[in-house]
Amino acid sequence: MISRYFASLRKQRYCLSIGLKMSVILSLITALVAFLIAFQNPSLGGAVHQKKVKNIAFLIGCLAAFSSIYHIIFRFLVVLPAGEVGVVEIFGNVQDQPLTSGIHWISPLAKVTKFSTRLQDIKETVDATSREGLNLKLDVSLQYKINPQQASTVYKTIGTEEEEILIPRFRSIIRQITASYDARDIYGEKRVIVADKLRNELNTSLKPLGFIVDESLLRNVILPQTIQKAIEEKLEAEQASQKQEFINEKERQAIAFELEKAQQEATRKKIEAQGVADSQRLLSQGLTEQLIKLKAIEATQKLAESENSKVIIIGGGEDKLPLLLQSP
Repeated sequence: MISRYFASLRKQRYCLSIGLKMSVILSLITALVAFLIAFQNPSLGGAVHQKKVKNIAFLIGCLAAFSSIYHIIFRFLVVLPAGEVGVVEIFGNVQDQPLTSGIHWISPLAKVTKFSTRLQDIKETVDATSREGLNLKLDVSLQYKINPQQASTVYKTIGTEEEEILIPRFRSIIRQITASYDARDIYGEKRVIVADKLRNELNTSLKPLGFIVDESLLRNVILPQTIQKAIEEKLEAEQASQKQEFINEKERQAIAFELEKAQQEATRKKIEAQGVADSQRLLSQGLTEQLIKLKAIEATQKLAESENSKVIIIGGGEDKLPLLLQSP
């Protein structure tokens, strides 16, 4: 497909060049014939008829002359649209510095070959072999562009038929890379790694020639049907196992969370119970001391009211309890 595209492009360029030259020649011939008719005085009937014919011939001659001058001027002028560069060649000598997009005046003896610097895409189906010897079919895309500063190098070393260099190298590097991987890896989880390695290898190979590899895409991998089915089943089993492991891990995390939460709650309750117990113990101790003092006061009061002779000394210690001494 890509070969047909470039062949068609070359054919269009060639036809355009031939058409331009032919149009200049035809314009000059037409102008010459028209002016001969206009300025000759052949017998063409009446005077009015002759005048009309001469006027028409003169008009045609002017248009043809203008067309010729226009095409000749454009032999000195080159217009390059955005996304293109031009390589100038004069008598086989190629200028190192290409023309960039814009308007350029050139020698009429110069030949300008245009190159597109836009991103281009090559799609190929490549037969390759995996590390274990299995036959593969790979649908691969190569997205590349010409380095504008190296367009002259491309023209001198390759010409305008770059696909004749790119495609064989593209296929060769693909086969080298796939030969170092198992079919299962190429088909499955390492497809992106293979594509990245392919891009790096292509850049290394094509950069000195003036090409920049933007991306290489491994679009599809076709294996023998039995192998593909076995790999798909194994991948499905691994995915199911990974999914179950993920679910189990989530459950373990949930259980661990609940266990930690229960332990924290138990610790909290234990601390709370200990606080209540300490509070009750302190309260109990305080009430007991007060009760003893109250009983002592009541006993002292009863002794004071007794008719028996006695001496009552009020204590001065911490408890301040009375000391009773019996009289002789």
